[in-house]
This record gives sequence, C-alpha cells and structure tokens, in this order.
Amino acid sequence: MDPLPLQGITVVAVEQAVAAPFATRQLADLGARVVKVERIDGGDFARGYDTAARGLASHFVWCNRGKESIALDLKDPRGLDVVRRLVAGADVFVQNLAQGAAARLGLDAATLCAAHPRLVAVDVSGYGASGPYAGKRAYDMLVQCEAGLVSVTGTPDEPVKAGIPAADIAAGMYAFSGVLAALVRRGTTGRGGPVEVSMLEALAEWMGHPLHHTLHGGTAPERTGLAHAVIAPYDAYPTGDGGRVLLSVQNDREWRRLAEQVLGKPELGSDPAFATNAARVANRARTDELVGAALGTVGADVAVARLEAAGIACARLRDLAELAEHPQLAARERWREVGSPVGPLRALLPPITLPGGDEARMGEVPALGQHTDALLRAVGMTDAETAALRRDGVAA
Repeated sequence: MDPLPLQGITVVAVEQAVAAPFATRQLADLGARVVKVERIDGGDFARGYDTAARGLASHFVWCNRGKESIALDLKDPRGLDVVRRLVAGADVFVQNLAQGAAARLGLDAATLCAAHPRLVAVDVSGYGASGPYAGKRAYDMLVQCEAGLVSVTGTPDEPVKAGIPAADIAAGMYAFSGVLAALVRRGTTGRGGPVEVSMLEALAEWMGHPLHHTLHGGTAPERTGLAHAVIAPYDAYPTGDGGRVLLSVQNDREWRRLAEQVLGKPELGSDPAFATNAARVANRARTDELVGAALGTVGADVAVARLEAAGIACARLRDLAELAEHPQLAARERWREVGSPVGPLRALLPPITLPGGDEARMGEVPALGQHTDALLRAVGMTDAETAALRRDGVAA
C-alpha cells in the first residue's frame, strides 16, 4: 500500500471558525501532522457554536478531526515564542486571524516566509490584504451577500443564503489546493512561499455561471427556487405518497422520451409549445403542470423507476436524516467512526479517494489543549518551564 501523500508534512495553524480549519482538516486527512494553536480562554470560538454533536459543536467536529491542540496566549511573548518554535520545524503555516492581527504578531505569510524560505505560509482572509474592504469583518453569510450568492438563491419573492457556509468552504478548499500547489513547487525549487486566499474572491469564482450570464447576457439569472433558471423541466415535483422527486431534462431528445414514456403524451415531443428548451422555459408553468400531473399519481419509488427507465436524470429530495442513511454511501462503505472527548462519532470519509494507498487518516477530535504538554516538550520546554507557563496563564 502506498503511504498517504502528506505523510511527513507538518502543519501549524493559528485558526478559528471554518475556512482555515476546513483547509487544514483536508491536510490532516491526507496524512499531514496538524498542530492547532488555540486561545486559552475557550479555544477556537467554533467550539461554542452549538452542542449538537453529543455535547460538542457540530462545526468543530466537522473541521478539526485529526489535529493536535495546544492552547496558548499569543499576547504573551512566551506564548508567541512557542508558536515561532513550532513554525521553525513546520512545512506549512496557516492562519485566518482578523485582518492585521497576524502581521502585528509577526505571523503573516510574508514575514514567516522571509525567515523560513522552505515554509509554505497561508493567509486566509475575508476580503484580502488590500483594498477598501481589507479591514472589514467577514463572516460567511456576509460574504455570501457581498459575492452575490444570496441574490441568485431563493424564490422569485425572497433571496436566501445557502444552507451551508459556502464562502468558508470555498476559501478553505482554495487554501487546501494552494498548499498542495506550493508544496509541489517547493519540490522542484526548494522554496515554499506565501499563499493568499480571500473568502470573497473564492466565492466570486464559484459565482462564475451567473456572473458570466450577467456580464455577457445583460441580465442576471432569475431566482427560481428548486427550478433551474434556464432549463425546463428541471425542478422537484410532488409524488402521490408525499415525496418529492427532482428531474432534469437537458436536451430535446430527453424531452421526447419523457413525453412518451413518462407523461404518456408523445405528441408533446413535437408540439411547438414544448419541443425546444426555449419553448418549455417560456411555457414553464404549463410544462411543470404536465410533469407534476404525471408524477403526482404514483409513489416516489415508481416515479424514479419510470424516469430512470426512460433515461431521465432524477433524484429524490432527501433531508439530512435520509442522507445519513443514503444507500449509495452505505454500499461504498463511506462511513467511519472518529474519536472525540465524548466518544466515537460517525463521520464520512473525505471525498478524495486514492485507490491502492492507505485510507484517509481520520484522527480524533481534540479537546482544548489536549496536546499542550507534549508539544511544549517537543519544542524544548522543560517541565519547570511548562509549569510556569501554565501557572501564569500562558498555556493551558
């Protein structure tokens, strides 16, 4: 079996919330050793978001498995010195402190890379280090609004935010891929270097389709709920047993098959009011009425079977409890258990699969400061020095 690709890589992260922790969790899953530096007064504030995961915060459980936690007061020079010692032995450093805070501590990417040429150092921010928004506070929903995501999500009457922290996830994934790219470059040049990722720029990239639609077509896509703005039929339809099935017709050949094999109205395949996607979009209400009438007389199982037999892409509209029991995830054995301070918790394997190699390393979710003593010893602190740091509230 091949080893995990990041085995032997050490990451130090001064991180909080979701964006940076999500990035470093990907690195941990792929074999990197990730040292998470947390505040002594409660740690990463995501630890306090909720208690839904058997007493632990669901965001924290999701983003922080497989890490070692050290709790330090970085306002004290002794705490900051410990971080600098950790960084001296690291391959990667990641931070998403408030804008300007890392620079004041000397932990910004430019400063660290100047001192450690092989280090890959990542600054994750809300809006970037320059420009009029550089100092603006940035949380996921705020960035969703600034990036226009909310404007295209929802119903014609009401815009809504995405149900997941899309801006955080986008920034986290670009930070993750930026680290991988910088490590590859280091393998050929011997030098690491800074990596910059902002939540706004990451999510703006994800807005590519509606952005180009607006820039080059002159109008923004309409908000259409579960329906597709420019394709019909492409929506969720109620079934006779109370379920909902979403189907997508991508071209006119598929529409003809749907009309004949599912709707039982083959003449609709050539009817000028429905024969082309443009016509169906123009007659969306009638198109949806025809599809809804056909699916509303049968149960969800039968509806899906008929659609699949006709070669029409479809899906069930599942809730999260149904996702947790999804037959495809079960058949592919994607569920594992990870340790935590409250015992084992179910978690999905990460979506990057490396056949022929070791399985992703899904380590335990750490308690605050669980590894403080071991890490202090690792950077050369004596027991007496460690005791003094704890006594003075510099370490916990």
